Amino acid sequence: MATAGMHLVPVLLSGGVGSRLWPVSRELYPKQFLALGESEHSMLQATCLRLEGMQAAAPLVVCNEAHRFLVAQQLTEIGMTAQAILLEPVGRNTAPALALAALQLQQSGQGDAVMFVLPADHLLETGERFRQAVARATQLASEGYLVTFGIHPDKPETGYGYIRQGAPLGEGAFQVAAFVEKPDQATAETYLQAGDYAWNSGMFMMRADRYLEELRQWAPAMLACCEQALAKAVRDLDFTRIDAAVFDGCPADSIDYAVMEHTSRAAVVPLEAFWSDVGSWSALWEAGAQDAAGNVSHGDVILQEVHGSIAHAESRLLALLGVDNLVVVETADAVLVADRGRVQEVKRIVEQLREQSRDEAVLHKRVFRPWGSYESLVVTEGFQVKRIVVHPGASLSLQLHNHRAEHWVVVSGEAEVTCNDKVFRLQHDESTYIPLGSKHRLRNPADEPLVIIEVQTGDYLGEDDIIRFNDNYGRAEGQ
Repeated sequence: MATAGMHLVPVLLSGGVGSRLWPVSRELYPKQFLALGESEHSMLQATCLRLEGMQAAAPLVVCNEAHRFLVAQQLTEIGMTAQAILLEPVGRNTAPALALAALQLQQSGQGDAVMFVLPADHLLETGERFRQAVARATQLASEGYLVTFGIHPDKPETGYGYIRQGAPLGEGAFQVAAFVEKPDQATAETYLQAGDYAWNSGMFMMRADRYLEELRQWAPAMLACCEQALAKAVRDLDFTRIDAAVFDGCPADSIDYAVMEHTSRAAVVPLEAFWSDVGSWSALWEAGAQDAAGNVSHGDVILQEVHGSIAHAESRLLALLGVDNLVVVETADAVLVADRGRVQEVKRIVEQLREQSRDEAVLHKRVFRPWGSYESLVVTEGFQVKRIVVHPGASLSLQLHNHRAEHWVVVSGEAEVTCNDKVFRLQHDESTYIPLGSKHRLRNPADEPLVIIEVQTGDYLGEDDIIRFNDNYGRAEGQ
């Protein structure tokens, strides 16, 4: 689909934490890694699969450093390899993230590449209209325009920013007359009636060198900071670690504010398709398959005399009776009950959890690691029970604990155990004991997942009680 001679590079922005979708979305496993809506793929994977048939280069991903292994794993699951995964040590909004991507392309000799900038956590209907809009935007970007995609509004939405269309740029495109903040209800209705306003989708298309030119003019301090941070970046496995000390001082701003509102070469390509930024549970309710009573349900759910609600169950039966317009979300360690009209305020709950240093703001019961995952089944004073899954061929670090001993029982698969100077294997229903202070390692030597039950005993069971001697993934203690 790319214009002849054009080098199209998808740039995936995957830095969000999705706090308004708590308790399903959490800081270390946010919404872009979840399968939301009707797709069997995560939102990140669905964004990548949206590119099929576009004759595009391998994607470039900018993500939070804490999510690096999730990004790599989810790309591998769909048979895709990124040309680069840039790790942001701190979030600085979309303008610096895109600057890092453009500088990386310039550094690799792709400065004239057309970047197709895609948030990794949106839902979007694809089809012929989408392909036509992408083709038109690619042409404009090749001519030096900075292009955004405007979604044709079908209701007076107050949760989105708007773009007002200006003079036409040939068929299927317009100059940008103005970017407009989220309106109130009355203003949104006037935008809908006017017919020349579109929702700001957050998707962009522009040449890497053109974006850097505009950034140099309108946000030179930001560009200089990003140049220095990338120059001091280090390669780590398949990742590029952006220098934390430099990037921490980078001005934070969105693409819209930093560049698009100032440039004289901003264009908008209208797109008439279903789109949602899935910014809240009400947005997911609107995007979901509603029953005759206007309810959206997921998991083991029973509804009796319920209307206009969303019921999401993950680990047990969820039953609702005689209620309307509610959001009820159940996970293994938390339940949210909210009025559907107030779900934008869910982030206040997350903020309170963070103030109290509670794990529920950050982690699920099931915690993902580069080697697999673990799930806490029982936690009480003096002992903890975990279910641990290790990917085929993967290995935990060589480590020891100062405050706990561990008992391992193999449920399925085969385990290779290192305990001090001994290395041995365990089969189904076999077990071993790892004394406190012992150097130990768990490895899966087989081609199927290894599942073990781990019982920890000791006076402190926190995840930061880990001293690592050797790790295949370059992690520090507690990661």
